Amino acid sequence: MILKNKIWAFIPARSGSKSIINKNIKLFCGRPLIYYTFKILQKVNVDNIIFSTDSKKYIKIANKFSKFQTHLRSKKNSKDKSTDLDVFNEFINQQINLPEFFLHLRPTTPFRRPSEIIKAIKIFKKKKRNYSALRSVSKLSNTGYRSLIIKKNVLYSMHDNNPFLDRLNIARQNFRDTFIANGYVDIIKTETLLKNKIHGNKVYAFLTHDFNSDIDSIEDFKNHELILKQNDYFKKYFFNR
Repeated sequence: MILKNKIWAFIPARSGSKSIINKNIKLFCGRPLIYYTFKILQKVNVDNIIFSTDSKKYIKIANKFSKFQTHLRSKKNSKDKSTDLDVFNEFINQQINLPEFFLHLRPTTPFRRPSEIIKAIKIFKKKKRNYSALRSVSKLSNTGYRSLIIKKNVLYSMHDNNPFLDRLNIARQNFRDTFIANGYVDIIKTETLLKNKIHGNKVYAFLTHDFNSDIDSIEDFKNHELILKQNDYFKKYFFNR
């Protein structure tokens, strides 16, 4: 049964990261990385929190920060190539009741403002009949139309697979704005998941202006720690300083 207008936060945190060992619990400014997502949810009204992991150690650590429902993943859905859809499908197939929406929050994006999450939820609940999902995006400072790929040492436009690049050497204002999904907040419909899709074909663009804080390397960890230490808003919110 789908519970109308209910929203459950879904926090995926597998233990097998190759880029950084135990990335989701690695200390970030003195706190495990997962702490920051649980902290944000203290100010966001959700009907349930699902912590999806393959690690009992992660569950023990997360229990220090919040109450939640555990989704203990199978080995099959805890691999490098396991997709978000694989994980969601496993979870929903184990449930009798499901919410109308999932608030998908990855721990690897620690810098979020509760007010922005609340805003995204309000917008999507109003517009739910018109869209299949919501994804947050950041505007690219340099248009994606200038992105290139290399094939046999030759540069091609990624936009249209064309090797003639002179046409790209024009003013930036001549190109349309382009955006990148940033992991700040995604809202997924259970209805869409039941069709074996995660976002569907009509995704609402939720534009965010905060620094894109996705962490995927040791360099990201170091750089983002410096940013957090210098950001008065996030220092006060996360550490009461």
